[in-house]
Amino acid sequence: MDLKIKAALDPQFQPMSVVLRDFNERVNNSANQSLVIGVVRNKGYVSAYKTKIFADGTGHDEENCRYIERMVKTLLWVRGGYKVIIAGSKTVADAIADAYREGGARAFDADFMSTVYEKPFEVEYRDIENAPETEESAAPVGRHLDGCRIGFDAGGSDRKVSAVIDGQSVYSEEVVWFPKTNSDPKYHYEGILSAMKTAASKMPRVDAIGVSSAGVYVDNRIMVASLFLKVSGEDFDKYVKNMYIDVAKEIGDVPLEVANDGDVTALAGAMNLEDTGVLGIAMGTSEAGGYVDTAGNITGWLNELAFVPVDYCPDAMVDEWSGDVGCGVKYFSQDAVIKLAPAAGIELDDNLSPAEKLKVVQGLMEEGDRRAAKIFETIGVYFGYAIAYYASFYEIKHVLIMGRVTSGKGGELILENAQKVLDTEFPEQAKAIALHIPDEKARRVGQSVAAASLPEIQ
Repeated sequence: MDLKIKAALDPQFQPMSVVLRDFNERVNNSANQSLVIGVVRNKGYVSAYKTKIFADGTGHDEENCRYIERMVKTLLWVRGGYKVIIAGSKTVADAIADAYREGGARAFDADFMSTVYEKPFEVEYRDIENAPETEESAAPVGRHLDGCRIGFDAGGSDRKVSAVIDGQSVYSEEVVWFPKTNSDPKYHYEGILSAMKTAASKMPRVDAIGVSSAGVYVDNRIMVASLFLKVSGEDFDKYVKNMYIDVAKEIGDVPLEVANDGDVTALAGAMNLEDTGVLGIAMGTSEAGGYVDTAGNITGWLNELAFVPVDYCPDAMVDEWSGDVGCGVKYFSQDAVIKLAPAAGIELDDNLSPAEKLKVVQGLMEEGDRRAAKIFETIGVYFGYAIAYYASFYEIKHVLIMGRVTSGKGGELILENAQKVLDTEFPEQAKAIALHIPDEKARRVGQSVAAASLPEIQ
């Protein structure tokens, strides 16, 4: 693979964006056939992805299957879904079904999606004439600032709440709490209820409640969330799944909207930029994503970019959780910095925590250490190619990066090198997409205020 800009510390890096471009070029110049991937999620929403592959039986079956497996994985973690439809190739459909069966290579993904959507995971083959079509939700979420609203933001170490009247925060508070170490769901319930009651007491009435919370939410229900890490499976199903719905009922019969905190961060960014088409990416312990579409809406997609493949190399680093290789978590998080340190000639003490190791490298970066700079330059190259890949699944006008990996001079180098990749390899996308690190002005549109804008008052 001939890359115009190489990842200095990772010579085996094979960016998905270039693989996709090269594959399509070669397919278009060969005997080919149409293929459609459909992923089905809650309420029967369907995301259909149309592509072409080498014609079945022309000696490219293995290549077709591996390429489409990466596309299916990407669509599942970007859009979400409990069912995959492959239209156009029985050979490819069988390979995908084998990967997603119990004990198959993608069993983790199938199990995760099955948990989120509370349905058994399945793969279905169809002929191309019956290919699925996209059927998405178009309901606008967010940017509603009328009336008296509560905005709640549930973080892992503190919870924030705002009382918002006609778009202005009249009261905000931040309370330290320990949701990840508490096994009794009553602790979480009482903490959330207490915050909302406090905000409600600062307004003449409550017209709507918006919630920003880490995790996966479907129809305001909590499907997977690290905030409830210690809660048993039985208690989770019994007390946690409907927790935000139950708390809201205690405040009053008002519209409620719960969204992933990544989406709300992207929404806050969009409100600050006064634009749409914002992809927000946080590089911290993991890679978190959020998206506001070009109509200014939050989509209800998963946007779990940590699991989206960005490197096609079969020998890429393994993500310990999913068991897969080349996924975003190892490229856009503190893990990426730690992974690249030995190649840069930096030895890190094994006794340090990942966050402490990151701090060591960032300290060297601030001192002007060239080895540390190489690490952030390499992450920037990864990121430029990844943005081009994400742009195949999102309509993007702005990319907003945040999180502890992007703080200080390292963040500037990441953006600078990502821009260089886009300018050189993908000039059309470079013209269309602006890259940002949020400034103080952006941070003033708080997460809990953006959360308050989620529900629409009928």
